[in-house]
Amino acid sequence: MVNLTGAQWRKSTRSGDNGGACVEVADNLPGIVAVRDSKDPGGPALVFAPKAWTAFVRTTKP
Repeated sequence: MVNLTGAQWRKSTRSGDNGGACVEVADNLPGIVAVRDSKDPGGPALVFAPKAWTAFVRTTKP
């Protein structure tokens, strides 16, 4: 399990006024990018290598 202590979470720029269905990203930890559901901050997080996260974001941008 990855230690996310010190993660600085921020809401996705795509999150809006949708009743709290938001994604938060922490990209301040060395070697990983973590993603979680803002409604469940104590719940699980997906963890990506920075290059994989960049590729995902680049692919999903309109």
